[in-house]
Amino acid sequence: MTFDLELILVLGTLITGLIWLADVLWWRRLRRAGAEDTGKGGRPPEPWYVDYARSFFPVLLIVLVLRAFVAEPFRIPSGSMMPTLLVGDFILVSKYSYGIHLPVVRTRVINTGLPARGDVAVFRYPENPREDYIKRIVGLPGDRVAFYGKQLYINDVPVEQIFLSRYEGSGSGAVMTGAHLMEERINGVSHQVLLWPDRPSVEGEIIVPEGQYFTLGDNRDNSNDSRFWGFVPEENLVGKALFIWMHWDHGAREMDVSRLGTRIR
Repeated sequence: MTFDLELILVLGTLITGLIWLADVLWWRRLRRAGAEDTGKGGRPPEPWYVDYARSFFPVLLIVLVLRAFVAEPFRIPSGSMMPTLLVGDFILVSKYSYGIHLPVVRTRVINTGLPARGDVAVFRYPENPREDYIKRIVGLPGDRVAFYGKQLYINDVPVEQIFLSRYEGSGSGAVMTGAHLMEERINGVSHQVLLWPDRPSVEGEIIVPEGQYFTLGDNRDNSNDSRFWGFVPEENLVGKALFIWMHWDHGAREMDVSRLGTRIR
């Protein structure tokens, strides 16, 4: 069973809001009229459910608005975006970067922008929209994307790659120790990727259709991305990753405070 926090927030806000509104419009007057008829003076006590609704409604509403329209926290469960994102990173994602969407139904109501090539984006996995994925967008609609010999090409131009060193992993990422740490530059912005020169990888080229995006994980030889399942539809976009606000590697039971506040690029 998938835990849908957004749906729970919507239902909780709706129910508590309706109870509070009903009390303001009808129930409060009925309680007072009943107290007068029985000759009991003073203000009649509120039922417990009205008291709870009045207390929780504004809190639930604020959390819902912030989470649905401003920013949402996510936890990184796998190493597919190493070294940019590590297992146990908690990140904040901008929900307004790629349009304002209604909660639950996720219909876009306001167009605030589209992804740029090189963005690290969260999206609903096309083969299971209940599952959120995070990858780097390397292909925009109309782009020709190719991947040969560990080299990424965009519109027939090789993306610049510079060897930095052998990667030294830690915690749950220690298994990646020895990979080639490379610096890559897309759209004028540098980021790091991991490559295993001796491992086979999917090769080929494709043109990205309109309304679709092509994604890759920065851990190029250990990522389930568009090379295997295809494109990300525009309507599946959730938001742009902004920064890391906490790191707790559950498997290694380690907290790395040095990653707090790290900007994602």
